[in-house]
Amino acid sequence: MFNFSELRKHLHQHPEVSGEEWQTSEYLKKYLVQFSPTRFVDLADAGFAVIFESGNTGKTVLIRTELDALPIQEINDFAHKSQTEGISHKCGHDGHMSMLCGVADKLSRQKLEFGKAILLFQPAEETGKGAKRILEDESFQNLPKPDFVFALHNIPKMPAGAILLKDDVFTASVKSWAIKLKGKTAHAASPEHGVNPALAISELIQETQKLIQPNPENTDFQLITPIHINMGELAYGISAGEAEIHFTIRTWQNMQMEVLVEELEKLLETICSTYNLKFRSEWLEEFYANQNNSEAMSWLRKVAKEHQFKVQELSAPFKFGEDFGLFTTKFKGAMFGLGAGENHPELHNPDYDFPDEIAPIGIQMFESLIREIAESD
Repeated sequence: MFNFSELRKHLHQHPEVSGEEWQTSEYLKKYLVQFSPTRFVDLADAGFAVIFESGNTGKTVLIRTELDALPIQEINDFAHKSQTEGISHKCGHDGHMSMLCGVADKLSRQKLEFGKAILLFQPAEETGKGAKRILEDESFQNLPKPDFVFALHNIPKMPAGAILLKDDVFTASVKSWAIKLKGKTAHAASPEHGVNPALAISELIQETQKLIQPNPENTDFQLITPIHINMGELAYGISAGEAEIHFTIRTWQNMQMEVLVEELEKLLETICSTYNLKFRSEWLEEFYANQNNSEAMSWLRKVAKEHQFKVQELSAPFKFGEDFGLFTTKFKGAMFGLGAGENHPELHNPDYDFPDEIAPIGIQMFESLIREIAESD
């Protein structure tokens, strides 16, 4: 028997971080058996797909949700608070998973007349690794090819239950940049006998900030944020010889990201040459921009209008990364937002909790998308 709140609160109590979602996955597979899907398919790591087939010709629609939680200590004291120290569902993936189970419940009660539905439970969204692992998995490649793919994310500070739509780009292209600098330590009284990376770090930060285009409503938006610096040791007699600095980089377009990455790498090389530093850098946690397909957006607007849901058209994309973007580079698809409430705590805040009252809207959107697209010409 499907009970959204009961399921969601159980998942909230038992969170697992990216790459470790095995118990979450096993619990959900056992839970979903009651809805008698056509079959289950295990995918990369803890991922899996639940397939509902009508037996008749028609389109295939894939709906994706995320399995992972975050390494954040919860400060809420309600009965369903996280039972795992230092880990909690602060992005609402417990709610997203439960909504997809609600879709499965509806598909079991009223069988599909046409086409197929793929309900995809994906691990490691928060690290940007999950979508890539799923798409590269041979078992996924052997599934029916989706005609359309959809996903949603709940969005605090927006009207509860509102369907948030944005043509073209919905979320940013994001990359993390880790840089290690190696010079030479020296006595702090004679820093000229060593190679201290401090000035190089200062110049790198200043020069990267010159590349920022901060207005999110401009198509050339790009953001470069220093997030971590570590240099030398807490020893006042030593002039540092090594350092590490990390940035996150954000743009609206995937191609724009490629151009910016090349520019940043040349900048780093020039600065390190100037200050006689050796360096090593790597790009981590890559998120592709969600490029919403126009046909998929038409379906979202059609379904939202039919159910008289409140629709809010966005003037700019969201600046956070979401690895569903990789799916939208491979298939026609779209991501949309579901308002979580104007006074709701922000995503990734330690007091965040998914608002159960918005779930029926997300479930209805997904079910209607599946049915209407599957039987369309």
